[in-house]
Amino acid sequence: MKSTLIAVLLAAGFAASAQAAPATPSAPADLDLGITYYSRVLTPEGVTRESRYEEKMLRRPGHVWVERVLAPSTDAHAGHKHGDNTKVALKATQHEHKHFNPVLIPRHVMLEKNTVRVEYIDAHDKIVVSIPKAEYENVNFDGSWENSFYLLDPKLVTAMPLSKQASNVTGARWREVEKNGVFQRILWDEQKQIPLVIESGDRANTFYRRVDVKLQATVSKAQPWANLQNYAQREYSDYLD
Repeated sequence: MKSTLIAVLLAAGFAASAQAAPATPSAPADLDLGITYYSRVLTPEGVTRESRYEEKMLRRPGHVWVERVLAPSTDAHAGHKHGDNTKVALKATQHEHKHFNPVLIPRHVMLEKNTVRVEYIDAHDKIVVSIPKAEYENVNFDGSWENSFYLLDPKLVTAMPLSKQASNVTGARWREVEKNGVFQRILWDEQKQIPLVIESGDRANTFYRRVDVKLQATVSKAQPWANLQNYAQREYSDYLD
């Protein structure tokens, strides 16, 4: 959702009218982020469907950590905490096939020697699940380091024309494209190289999507991808039927 529409619009010819933009800094800022996703769709049957969820994200050199904010009743390991029968993210018994739910487990994306790798780290059960490139689509990962680290590829963002909409955030500017009644607006923090708001939709009001990114005031020292020596290593194929 975050990057598909902007790529489509620019591919349709918007990049040609773009204004020059500053180059991406060589060392983007470390960030701790809170991200809220909202979408609204009007179906052909006249039904409006809305969804909203939140994620936490850590951005460090060569690392992106993303985890879904879950309600206590849907916590990945609620069954362990409360003794009930709630399904867990990685579940297995002696006679039961394991189940893998990538939404419930933090995602760790790495860039090593210009190669992107992705894995899921279950701290509760001390398991690391590696995802091969052939299975990226099954875990809703597009394989792009730029889309992971910046949420949107900065080259595509800076190729968008500047909007007339005024920004009330110092160092951030709105950019906007529209074609055939479909629009995308982005409030881009040029110093920190991150979108603060992503909006897309159509003038017919059949769909609308918005991403709000909140920068935390301080950057934590947390590195949840470190110290995994005692974790069991698993492959995605281990969880397939």
